[in-house]
Amino acid sequence: MSLHFNEEEFSQRQSKVCQALNYNGLDGVLLFRQESMYYLTGYDTSGYTMFQAMFLSTDGKLFLMTRSADRLQSRLTSVIEDIRIWEDGDGANPAIDLRNLLEEYECRNQHIGIEYHAYGLTAQRGRMVDHALEGFCTTSDASDIVRDIRLVKSDAELAYVRKAGEICDQGWQIANSRSVPGAFLGDIYGEMMQVIMSADGDPSASRWPMGAGEDALMIRYHTGKNTIGENDQVQHEFAGAYRHYHTAAMSVVVTGKPKDIQRSMFSACHDTLQACKQALRPGTTVGDIYKAHVDGLTTAGFGHATLKACGYSMGISYPPTWMDWPMIWRDHPDVIQPGMVFFMHMILLDDKTGLTMSLGETCIVTDGACEPVNHAPDELVVN
Repeated sequence: MSLHFNEEEFSQRQSKVCQALNYNGLDGVLLFRQESMYYLTGYDTSGYTMFQAMFLSTDGKLFLMTRSADRLQSRLTSVIEDIRIWEDGDGANPAIDLRNLLEEYECRNQHIGIEYHAYGLTAQRGRMVDHALEGFCTTSDASDIVRDIRLVKSDAELAYVRKAGEICDQGWQIANSRSVPGAFLGDIYGEMMQVIMSADGDPSASRWPMGAGEDALMIRYHTGKNTIGENDQVQHEFAGAYRHYHTAAMSVVVTGKPKDIQRSMFSACHDTLQACKQALRPGTTVGDIYKAHVDGLTTAGFGHATLKACGYSMGISYPPTWMDWPMIWRDHPDVIQPGMVFFMHMILLDDKTGLTMSLGETCIVTDGACEPVNHAPDELVVN
C-alpha cells in the first residue's frame, strides 16, 4: 500500500470533517475534489477527470464510487475499505448508481452536502447529480467543508511542503543560471523538470508560464517557446511539488545591460515582498497582505502595473492548477493562522514600457515571523 501518511493522521482528518458536518447541520458530504479524497484517505489518481465520488457521513462511514480503471489504484493508495465501481457504457448514469449507494447508506431524507467546487464535477455532471438526488434527500453546497480544514497543515504535511521548497530552489537555480542570451526556453524548461523529477518530485499541477521579450508579459502558460535575446527579459513562474504538496516561485531574469527602471521595478518588488511577509502573521487577515502589496508598489510608483490579487494558499493540488483558496485580494476577511501556507507574488506588467518584473516566494505561517520554504533572489539576476 502506497500511503504517504499514517492511518492515525487520516483518522484525525476524517474526524475533523465529521465535526464540521455536525456543526453545519449536515448528515454527510459528497466529495468530488481529488484534493479532498487524497487528504482524507490517501487516494491518488488522475481519474477525477471522469465521474467519481466519495461519501463521508457524520458517523464516519465512508465509500468511494469510481470506475474500473481505478479499482486497484484506489485500494493500493488509500485506506478506503468500501470501493464500488460504476460501469461504463452508452447511456450510463453514474449519478443513479450514486443515489442507490446513498440509499444503502440510509441517506434518504437526510441533509447531504455536495462539494460542487471541483474540477471533476462539471456543470453537466453536477446537474446530473442534482437531478438524481431530487426528492431523495436535501442537498446544499458544502464546497468549503474540507477546504477550510486543509488550510492549516499538520507537522507531517509541513514536512512535505518544506521538501517541495527544497526541490523548487533547485529548479530556481537552473532558471537563474541558464537564462542567458541564445538559450532556448524549451531546454531550460526541460532541465528544470529533470531536476525536480530526479529529486522524486511530482509534475506540478499547473503548466509553467515562461517567456522572453514581449512574451515575458504573459503570466499564463502559452504554447511556443522563445530563444533569449542579448538584451532581454525572461519571466519564470513555476513550482516544486512533493507528494502533491506545492511551493511556487516567481522571478524575472534580465540579460545584457539592465535599464534603470528595471532595477527600480525589482527593488519595488523585493521591498514589497518583504512587507507582505511581515503581514503574514497570526491574527492578521488575508486582506492585510494585499494592502501591503498595493501600498508598497503604489508608493514605489508602479501602481498602474499591479494586479488585483497577489497570491493564494498552497497545499495539495492536482491539475489543472496549483492555486488554492483563499486568494489574496482586497479586504479578504480570512484570518491568518499558524500552519497555513501562502504563495505571495509581486508582479508588475507595464504596458507603457513593455517591461515586466516579478518576485514571489512560498511561506509557512508560524507563531512569529513567517518561514520561507523557497528563496527568491535578493538582487536582480542579470546574465
